[in-house]
Amino acid sequence: MPYEPKKVENKIYQFWEESGFFNPDKLPARHKKPYTIVIPPPNVTGELHIGHALNATIQDILIRQKRMQGFKTLWLPGTDHAGIATQNVVEKKLRKEGKTRFDLGREKFIEEVWKWKEEYGNKILNQFKKLGSSCDWSRTRFTMDQGYSDAIKEAFLHYHKKGWIYKGKRIVNWCKRCATSLSDLELEYKEEKGNLWFIKYPVKDPPAGEAGGGFITVATTRPETMLGDTAVAVNPKDKRYKNLIGKTAVLPLVNREIPIISDILIDSKFGTGAVKVTPAHDITDQAIGEKHKLEAIQVIDEKGRIINSPEKPARSGFATGDAGGYNGLKIDEAREKIIEYLKCQNLLEKTENYTRQVPKCYRCSTTVELIPSMQWFLKMSELAKLAEKPVKAGKIKFHPKNFEKPYFDWLKNIKDWCISRQIWWGHKIPIEGETDVLDTWFSAALWPFATLGWPEKTKDLKNYYPTAVLSTARDIINLWVARMIFSGMEFMKEIPFSHVYVHATVLTRDGQRMSKSLGTGIDPVKLIEEFGADAVRFGIAFQIMGNQDIKFVTDNILMGKKFCNKIWNASKFVELKNGKEKYDGKKPYAKNKADKAILKSLEKTEKSVSKCLENFEFGKSAHILYDFFWHDFCDKYIEESKKQESENTNKILMYVLLGSIKLLHPFMPFITEKIYQQLPLKNKKECIMIEEWL
Repeated sequence: MPYEPKKVENKIYQFWEESGFFNPDKLPARHKKPYTIVIPPPNVTGELHIGHALNATIQDILIRQKRMQGFKTLWLPGTDHAGIATQNVVEKKLRKEGKTRFDLGREKFIEEVWKWKEEYGNKILNQFKKLGSSCDWSRTRFTMDQGYSDAIKEAFLHYHKKGWIYKGKRIVNWCKRCATSLSDLELEYKEEKGNLWFIKYPVKDPPAGEAGGGFITVATTRPETMLGDTAVAVNPKDKRYKNLIGKTAVLPLVNREIPIISDILIDSKFGTGAVKVTPAHDITDQAIGEKHKLEAIQVIDEKGRIINSPEKPARSGFATGDAGGYNGLKIDEAREKIIEYLKCQNLLEKTENYTRQVPKCYRCSTTVELIPSMQWFLKMSELAKLAEKPVKAGKIKFHPKNFEKPYFDWLKNIKDWCISRQIWWGHKIPIEGETDVLDTWFSAALWPFATLGWPEKTKDLKNYYPTAVLSTARDIINLWVARMIFSGMEFMKEIPFSHVYVHATVLTRDGQRMSKSLGTGIDPVKLIEEFGADAVRFGIAFQIMGNQDIKFVTDNILMGKKFCNKIWNASKFVELKNGKEKYDGKKPYAKNKADKAILKSLEKTEKSVSKCLENFEFGKSAHILYDFFWHDFCDKYIEESKKQESENTNKILMYVLLGSIKLLHPFMPFITEKIYQQLPLKNKKECIMIEEWL
């Protein structure tokens, strides 16, 4: 008889919510020591994807096991306002109505965003419920709640008073369509076919007999930024150019004299080994420019056009150059015109096909430019030390440990953080007259303690901070994890969590990145509807075997469904054997070889699963449970029990079934709860999630 999850799951979840046991304050008296996980807040624009499902399954396994072990468990949910993403969603809605945000004005537009949030913003949290997530929904937070907004203001003013926040013109990622700066995480790189142009720069007073005919040839994918070149650079170990270092080149197009310098950042194997240096439009070039005290000349503006008015802003560190006949042209137009000019002047040596990774805005897919922009920055030198210290001391452990290296590397080479965005939806920078909002990650950095009421000294903050485990993806270790660590150390004087579990990235069967737009994404909600939440959860957990990439296959979800049926039918058999007589829960005696084997196997399974979960080995735990229940219990002991009719055998069947569903509960909560409610037990708890772990 097959298990039918559709008839079970909604009713059971409602039963759990009504029990109140998701709330740690309503757990029985034996639950004393706090154990907290804060959910990585999904965007309010988001829908459950397979990565969310994997991470939520991991967190719920930990929470449910710890709850059964007697911990006062809090899994705190919430959503992120997702500034750019949410603003774009509402702007798209307005465009369908023939309007723009400028037609409404800032205040009315923000009202529209709030309306949208109230209608659609909790969709993903409801989908988490479908998965069986045992979050304390009474504590749900949103990064634009009044209390949370107060925390953001407090943090900003704290940094500002310390002199760590400043405003300045620096190179940032810039989306000309969204008209805002972007963080590195808000970029998506797309492989594009283009060209590598080899351009001859005349050398002033070249050394006698020097090869090259009085020119130094540079290779570039961005000829349009030549207008902002302030040097040509080579590697100091490159013998081809040792006689040219210190000489002067003449920049084509504008005839500006620029130095030929050497720097170890130059890759001798790229192109000719000689590159143009444009400090205003490239991060590496900026570093070279600062080291060699080069002028930084901005030649691309915020609209993606060649700058058309030469000026030198005071104290900005940047100038805008004379763009000659290229003034006001779009980047592509300027590139085409420049190449034609170089050909006419016999300065284009050759052109090669070249494929490169081009940064795109993650929301609108516009090519992102690196341009100087007046922004707010947070100094990172002291905060980086705060983030480094607890990890080095072992107070915060990464799992797998190898992720500590990129963490430390990022902190070692950290740059000041651009915390401002030029959009309307978000936390306004609390400086009079300032219209910018704060980077979404600024608010996310406070998540482990602002969700618990900080800066107020709340009961929750006292009871549930610091949290226990953060489970997250590898691509935001630096952008989020590091920032939460230094924020916790700065504001709470204590680590925000003890363990960082970096979960695997889910790929398609053939190893490609999942993408809804490309049709390669898998919708876990549809999987739940087809196979049931337990099958999806177990099938996902079954694949977490230590590798950092999972090539997702639905075969494992189907396996999860078959396993549910096996568990269901085994439970029916055990119930039939025991009848209505209530079982006292005591461990029966082993009276034969089969009895001894199954009791020993159950004990070994409990120890192994407990140890694996402590070590964040979720897949190994799932495999152990599957093998024990299917093979040791069903294939061996249940089959053996059919040969003998004894009360002791029936008690052992009940004892092992009860132990099994306790061990399986964190992985498969719905079916184990359903079976538990049907078992004839003398000392039955209100629900299995507050039963004692073996």
